[in-house]
Amino acid sequence: MPAYKNDKAGTWFCKFYYQDWTGTRKQKKKEGFKTRKEAQEFEREFLAKAHASCDMTFGSLVEIYMEDSKTRLKPTTYTNKQFIIDSKVLPFFRSMPINTITAATIRKWQNELLSDPKGYSQTYLKTVNNQVSAIFNFAVKYYQLASNPCRMAGSMGKKNADSMQFWTMDEFNQFIKAIEDKPAAKVIFELLFWTGMRSGEMLALTLSDFDFSANTVSINKNYARHENQDLILDPKTPKSKRVITLPPFLSQMVKEYADSIYDLDPTERLFQHTKHFLLHEMIRGCKASGVKRIRIHDLRHSHTSFLIEQGYSPLLISERLGHENIETTLGTYSHLYPNKQSEVAALIEKVVTGKKGEGAAPEA
Repeated sequence: MPAYKNDKAGTWFCKFYYQDWTGTRKQKKKEGFKTRKEAQEFEREFLAKAHASCDMTFGSLVEIYMEDSKTRLKPTTYTNKQFIIDSKVLPFFRSMPINTITAATIRKWQNELLSDPKGYSQTYLKTVNNQVSAIFNFAVKYYQLASNPCRMAGSMGKKNADSMQFWTMDEFNQFIKAIEDKPAAKVIFELLFWTGMRSGEMLALTLSDFDFSANTVSINKNYARHENQDLILDPKTPKSKRVITLPPFLSQMVKEYADSIYDLDPTERLFQHTKHFLLHEMIRGCKASGVKRIRIHDLRHSHTSFLIEQGYSPLLISERLGHENIETTLGTYSHLYPNKQSEVAALIEKVVTGKKGEGAAPEA
């Protein structure tokens, strides 16, 4: 693996042949290295990547992985992934050959994050760990890495937060009175609380998505703001495309708001705002009303909590929220469902012995 010196510039360069992914033989030349060793290391790493070798460094694997991901992810998802990898993953793993990273290496990295003074949330730690595992899964599937060391190391963090914040109906009513001086804010928060739709779904709505005679709204797109541009994207998952039935009062409220907008194009966004506006109004309303502050996404939890309290089934709630499957709903909200074990035991007691057990459900 020779390297050559440019006597005039006082730097080193490498020049070599390789085969690209089509099998075509090509020449590569790279100049400007300060030392022979740097030029040789560049050639070695370049060939490892070109040959899909597990000798390549983790940093090189990430370059390939991110290039592959860019065409498959939404711009906002890609940017978030890139930020996490650049800030929480590459500083530790960048220069390590991927075939030398073991479960013990992963555990050491995990322990550094777990003990970080910034005190990352359990859900954030889980997200970061999942990113690393996805990179190694990519290497296993496409670059013949023997195994994913993250699987042996075990995960860190939790999928769901320990505590879920939500408003009761009384708290919501207190809040909404504090922001009703802004018609757009009032309608937006009424929609979020009484439908459980995601904020991006709500901000993407157009007048044509509403059927005021049937009192329904169609969820079929998602709004995002990326690099100072408004983006209308596909929904989060296929099941996110759904039709939500509105209570008549809410349907009428949206209609009156739409009628108040001069020359409204039915295909343009009904609410010409961003998530920054939602946050501003959340802070303003909570401060004025004295209601505890929750996240915008917690309005979705608030809607779900209300439905569970009213006794609606997980299947109906799953469909209304646009979850991919009922397991997602149960996994997220199972702790909100009342424990019916004593009622079940009492029913069995009554069937078998004819006696009404303690805790049995009342007679109809």
